[in-house]
Formats: sequence, structure tokens, C-alpha cells
Amino acid sequence: MNFDYDLFVIGGGSGGVRAARVAAQGGAKVALAEEDRYGGTCVIRGCVPKKLMVFASEYAGMVEDAQSYGWDIQPGGFNWETFRGKLYAELDRLEAVYRNILKNNGVETFDQRAKLADAHTVELADGTRKTAKHVLVATGGRPVKPDLPGAELAITSNDIFHLKKLPESILIIGGGYIASEFAGILNGLGVNTTQYYRGAQILRGFDDEARGLVCEEMCQRGVNVHLGTNILEMRKEGDKIWVKATNGEENLFDQVMFATGRAPNSDGLGLENLGVELGRRGQIVVDDYSQTAVPSIYAIGDVTDRVNLTPVAIREGMAFVETVFNGNPTKPDHELIPTAIFTQPEMGTVGLSEEEARDQEPIEVYATSFKPMQQSFAGRSERVLMKLIVSQENRKVLGCHIVAPGAGEMIQLAGIAVKMGATKEDFDRTVAVHPTMSEELVTMKTPTRTG
Repeated sequence: MNFDYDLFVIGGGSGGVRAARVAAQGGAKVALAEEDRYGGTCVIRGCVPKKLMVFASEYAGMVEDAQSYGWDIQPGGFNWETFRGKLYAELDRLEAVYRNILKNNGVETFDQRAKLADAHTVELADGTRKTAKHVLVATGGRPVKPDLPGAELAITSNDIFHLKKLPESILIIGGGYIASEFAGILNGLGVNTTQYYRGAQILRGFDDEARGLVCEEMCQRGVNVHLGTNILEMRKEGDKIWVKATNGEENLFDQVMFATGRAPNSDGLGLENLGVELGRRGQIVVDDYSQTAVPSIYAIGDVTDRVNLTPVAIREGMAFVETVFNGNPTKPDHELIPTAIFTQPEMGTVGLSEEEARDQEPIEVYATSFKPMQQSFAGRSERVLMKLIVSQENRKVLGCHIVAPGAGEMIQLAGIAVKMGATKEDFDRTVAVHPTMSEELVTMKTPTRTG
């Protein structure tokens, strides 16, 4: 059978664009459909704008520190409109880069929604049908709001970049990394920030000691964190939003933001009719090679809800092209992925938490917490944490956890060592870079505890 394309990609985010580009570079005839902006969650409403907001929010503290170092600098006010204008310009630039990547590699693009009509046919919103030998679904995920009275009054992480003006006060509901990152950002920008999380501690799933320090420091910096707290209902009251919490408190906020979870964008794609299996949360079920139950249809990225990180979606896209177009079956490697959480303080992590490792085998824990030189000199009492989890049996470093300024940059490099299977003795043999925070990773001699 003659197909219009070798590959049709649905979704123009990081994973879809990478797969389309690499397949096209290898000589495949490729098309891609995207109903929204090119670049996807990460570039348009996720990692990139968020990190720029993190940078913006950290300058207030830098001015104070500079004064402590002898600089005659006076803090001014933060102008949200100035920042937002520059942010929009940068996102426009990045979107153009993504469009050009596709264009320059000969990928035909359709700026409209697409769904599957059958195993080899894609139907566009205007009714046009295109056939393809292979279809790759890379439609990503979206934030979801809980079902409670007044939920429509709240915003999500998608909306935060489009606020006309910064609120004076905000309530952020959720305890994951998105909720915790935006709590730090808005607090840093001068917004009176409250965070409710129903669980016992924020950042569930990460190392207990590390997330405990992050929460403690967030509170020290002025974020009003309420643990074990959820909301019951909300309603409009004048210009504000009235919120009733499970702890009996009633408060008024200018804005309320839900960061209580994300859902895969698998609705309305025609998947169920074709026999593509969907999981309980709507995720597309795939095998180790990202193939669905329908052999011609593959899926990568957040819509599969495996490891929802941009670089992982890109890796999955590359592995898909290797498998399907290069005749080299490749499984994306989801083991030992280093991750940064851009809370304030920042956290970097790779491998197992102390709790996970302890459940698995006898371990040694090496940990040190201290005040770093730069902040200490400026009179700030912030603490950082460096932590290694080591197997007693084979001495391998099973996990590394860092809470410190620049933790994301540090964990990328520590991640290489852990991925290579470095032992505690390999770390010990490495000469310290002095004076740095990260030298503690190679100078900790005695375990703080074993188990």
C-alpha cells in the first residue's frame, strides 16, 4: 500500500519534534500536526518560562546579599509587565526555532488538531485525511483541577505566565514539584504566598531528609506552608476568592492556583475505537519500545505517563526512530535519571531515596548539612544538604541528594558517576575542589547512619 507519509506525528512538543526531525533527517517522509503552540509544555508553559521566573524571583535576595558584601545597591520594585513582555518575546523566539527545525528538515506541518481514523489514517480538524505507515502520538499532558465547588475560579500552572498583574496574595494547592516551585517563585517576586498540601510533607516520593529541608527553608523564606490541609470549597467574594480549608480556616486570596496533578492528553484522539489500550488515568499503554497494542501506532512522552520529564520524552523519541526507521530496536533507558527541582532552595536527586534503598538492602548513609560560605558571610542562616546512599554489599552509590543553590547543575555531573556505577571509594578517591559546596560529596568519611 502507498502511504502519504512514512511517519505522521501528532503533537509538536519536545518529544514529537525530535522524533519528526531525526526521522526526516534519515530520509523518511514525515508530517506533524499541532493544535496549539510548537514547543509543547516544556518550552511554552513549563520548564523554560518557569526557570526564567525562578531567575527573576531570586534577584531580591541577591540585592540584600550584595549589600552585605559591601555593595551600595538599593532594592527597587519588580515590574511584572516588563518581565512578562520579555518572557513572551523569548517564547515566541523559541517557538520559531521549533517551527524552523521542522521546516528545514522537510517535515510538513499542519497547525490543527489531529485524531486517528484508523491504524494508518490521521484525520485533521478540517476533515482532511492523511495516511502514514507509522503514527506517533506525542500529545503530552495537561494540568487538572479537582472537582469541588468553585474550582473554576482557580488558575493552573498554564495560566500563571499570562496574569495581567501579579496578585498581592495567592494560595497554591498541591505538594508536588510544580506547586512547590511556584510557591518559591511567587514568594520571591513579593507575593504573599500560602501553600496547602493534604499530605504530611511536600515533594512526596523524594528523599525524606531532603524534602524536609526544602520545606523548612521555604517556610524560613516566607512561604506559608500548611501540611495536612486541603480545601473544601471556594467562592468569589468581591475581587477576591474566599476559601474554606479542611483545618477550619477561612481566608481570602487574590488568586488560587491548583497544582494537584496532570492528566495525559489522550481524549478525543480516536484511540479506543482502534484497540489502543489506555490505562486507568488515561495514559496510552506502550511496551518497552513505545509501541501500542496497534502495531502501526506508537506513543512517547507524558501521554504515556512513564517518566514525565522533557529529556525523557526526547530520549523516547530518539529510541522510537532507532527502532522503527533504523532497524535497531532500542529501549529508552528509564533507570537512574537525574532530576532537578527548582524550588528555593533547589534540589537535585539521582537514584534511590534513603527510604527506598533501606527497603531494598542494607545501606550506609553519608550526609552533611551546613551553612554555605556565600550565604553565611551575608548573615543568612540557610542550610544546604549533601547526601549519599551507599550499598553495604557492593559499595555502589545508590542515590545522591543535594539541596543547595545550583543543585541542578551539580546533580547532572554526580548523575554521570552514579549512572556509571561509581562506588563510595570512587567518590573518596576524587580530590575535592576547594572551596565549594559540592566538595562535601567526596570528603564525607564516616556514615551518619546505617540500616
